[in-house]
Amino acid sequence: MSQTPWTEWVGRTEIRVDTVSATPVRAMEATLGRPPADLRTGDDVPPLWTWLFFLPLAPMGEVGPDGHPRRGDFLPPIALPRRMWAGSRCAFHGPLRIGDEITRTSTLLKVSEKSGAAGPLIFVTVQHETSVQGRPVLSEEQDLVFMNIPDRWQAPAPSPLPPCVWRETVAIDPVVLFRFSALTFNGHRIHYDRTYATEVEHYPGLVVHGPAQALLLFDAARRRHPDRRPARFSFRGVRPLFDFDAISLNGAPREDGGLDLFTANGEDAIGMQAALHWAP
Repeated sequence: MSQTPWTEWVGRTEIRVDTVSATPVRAMEATLGRPPADLRTGDDVPPLWTWLFFLPLAPMGEVGPDGHPRRGDFLPPIALPRRMWAGSRCAFHGPLRIGDEITRTSTLLKVSEKSGAAGPLIFVTVQHETSVQGRPVLSEEQDLVFMNIPDRWQAPAPSPLPPCVWRETVAIDPVVLFRFSALTFNGHRIHYDRTYATEVEHYPGLVVHGPAQALLLFDAARRRHPDRRPARFSFRGVRPLFDFDAISLNGAPREDGGLDLFTANGEDAIGMQAALHWAP
């Protein structure tokens, strides 16, 4: 593995400014299967939906073969070709509303190299701090992992779904995946280009976005507890889910009063594991 001193990239920062507008919020509601709300300036927006803003607007000449912006600007120029959003840890500090001008300060916190069964791995942790006129709204630590593309798909060993108290099925098809990619300006071709996903990255189908699974779990939990305010939310990918899977959302209460949340395929193998904690 290259001995590039990735530590030189640690501490890099990037600041972006955006405005919370109604159209992407309404479009996400439609993508989740709900009639879009008639939103007005000042109306609340679900706290995790900051992912609809600060979009990575790389010109086409700066896009890599996988559809992501080329590395070497904010993220280090890691040569390993496969990139995945492995998980996040989020803390919610205050409301997000239509019309807010929001600022996000991103800091590259850590880069570490490891070896696994699939070969070399590079983990990158980025911290995002989002605020409205200096008032904190959301803190997120996001973990990215870079690795080689294997010669063939080999499914990870399944992690069985634990006992849960509620379950709902969710229909995921190429249109849903395309819409989520479009709303988050995520050009990663594994989510909408079946030829690329199967013949280049050797997946068995189109990959369901990790943040889409997280957002679905977060939304399902909030619908069951409309009077409670989220304080913290964390998630990590366990196993990829694909467009042909029969996908379910599952939840169980935690001893600390929060919720354990899981996506699962038709064989009840966990796709994503999450935990939601409520504010007092």
